[in-house]
Amino acid sequence: MGTIRVGVIGTGRMGERHCRVYGNLQGVDLVGVCDLDVNRAASVAQAHGVRRFETPGELLACVDAVSIATTTPTHFELALEALHGGAHILLEKPLTATVEEGTRLVDEAERLGRVAQIGHIERFNPAYLELKNVFDTDLKVIAIQVRRLSPFDSSNTDVDVVRDLMIHDLDLIVDLVGGELEDVSAFGRALNTDSVDHAVANLSFHDGPVTTLCASRVTEQKVRRIEVTAVGAYVEADLLDKSVTIHRRMHPVYDAGKYRQESVIEKIHVPSDEPLMLELRHFVDCIRDSKPSSVPIRDGLCALRLAQTICDQLVAGEERPPSTPHSIFARP
Repeated sequence: MGTIRVGVIGTGRMGERHCRVYGNLQGVDLVGVCDLDVNRAASVAQAHGVRRFETPGELLACVDAVSIATTTPTHFELALEALHGGAHILLEKPLTATVEEGTRLVDEAERLGRVAQIGHIERFNPAYLELKNVFDTDLKVIAIQVRRLSPFDSSNTDVDVVRDLMIHDLDLIVDLVGGELEDVSAFGRALNTDSVDHAVANLSFHDGPVTTLCASRVTEQKVRRIEVTAVGAYVEADLLDKSVTIHRRMHPVYDAGKYRQESVIEKIHVPSDEPLMLELRHFVDCIRDSKPSSVPIRDGLCALRLAQTICDQLVAGEERPPSTPHSIFARP
């Protein structure tokens, strides 16, 4: 395949970023955009020198592939229309509004043989890729803690914080750990919306690490960190600053009757590549080489199922009666 013709459905913040990257990829022709917000679509189309299409169907008739960066409730119908129209798809997360829709979409994409990639962009974050390399060194992991925190005004509020933010880390944990999930417990609070805005989930894997994930869209600082406790090492990965650091404690040293504790800090080199550029390049390379994506929408379905399990826990928690305080907190 020569030049790959692509389009973008949805011209919000993420959709416009897709346009920028596609416009800079070799062997890719950004044909046009489509959005229900006609003025926004026209503005983005003009900025990138492409055509604004009136309907998704008109756009799909002119492209080989499409990015879908619309609101979550529209994902299922738009993705099906694109697949049936002969296009390969990159679908922003979460995959669909429901697990049932996601299952039908995955089955249809696999039946049709299209490249269908989920937009779990952190899989292409250079810091995460280097963290995976550290995991491949036979690191004996005991526990993992992940924090993904954001101010409210920078979040996508058409879904709860689990499907908005935590779903990224659910995908990363499954990719890192694999194995069989034994138990899930979760707690959350609704603050600025009618859905959960701050959530904490604890995951336990069979013969794997204890994992704690915190996702919040009510904090005043943006945080994207993965902290790993392992035998003989403590690993910190900052997905925002693109850094990976390994702390190791050495044996204590006695010198002339004086004691000191020596430690070693390893700073892993992390390339400065843009995750979205890596993600979209992988997408078009898969189309050109007729190979499946390394981040298929089936992975998005797995993350969505886990997110639904956590959300079910949050709802159940709201319905539970208050527990009796432990005796150490009770008055005598």
